Amino acid sequence: MTKILLEIAIYMNNSGSIGITPVILLLAVMLIGVTAISVISGDTTDGEPFTGVDLEETVEDALNEITTYLSIKDTIGKYYGTPHNYKIERIAIMISPLVSQQISISDLTIKIDNGEDIRILTYNGSAEEIGSNSLFKHYIWDELTDNTYGYITTHDKDNSITVFDTINSNTDMAYIVIELPSSFSMKKGDDMTVTLFPETGIQKTVFLEVLDLPINKVISL
Repeated sequence: MTKILLEIAIYMNNSGSIGITPVILLLAVMLIGVTAISVISGDTTDGEPFTGVDLEETVEDALNEITTYLSIKDTIGKYYGTPHNYKIERIAIMISPLVSQQISISDLTIKIDNGEDIRILTYNGSAEEIGSNSLFKHYIWDELTDNTYGYITTHDKDNSITVFDTINSNTDMAYIVIELPSSFSMKKGDDMTVTLFPETGIQKTVFLEVLDLPINKVISL
C-alpha cells in the first residue's frame, strides 16, 4: 500500500497538479485511515493483530519513506590536465531537502556508474563551510579518496551539517564533492549516473553528461 501511495505522490508532484507538501499531508491522512481500518478489522501481515503502537510506527515509517527526499540544485565539474587531454576529475552536486526535515547526511551512500564499472562511495566524515574558499580549490578535496565523498556547505544557518552531519531545513544547501577515480574521469562525450541512497526515503539518480568543449574549465553537467 505504501508503494502505491508513493507512486501516486510522485505522479501528482511531477504532473504539477498539487504541491509536494499537500501530497505528503494527503498521504498521511490516507495512511492513517488505511492503518486504522486494519486495526479495527484486526488485519495483520504476520498473524498478529495491529495495536495503537503499530499504527503510530507504521505511519511514521511510511512518512519517513515518502518525505526523505533530496532535491538536486546544481551539478558541475572541473577539467584538469593539458589542452589535448582535458578530463573532468572533480564533480560537485548541490543537494537540499525538498521539505524541512531531519536527514542524516552521514548515512548517505553514493553509487557512480560510467557504463563500464560501478563504484560505491561512503562519507569520509568531512563537512566544511565554503567560506571564502573556491569550491574546487577548497582544502576538503585533499581529504577525499577514490571511495569517499565529502560536503561543502553553502547555506547552513545553524551549522547542522558541519557540526551534526544533519540537514534539517529546506534552506540548507551543500555540495557533495567527489574526486573521481582515474578510471571514472570524464572527457567530452562521456556520461555517468550518480545515485544517492539515503538511509530512508527515496533514492535520487542524476545523469551527468559532458557536452561542452573545455573552453571553460568549470562546466555544468
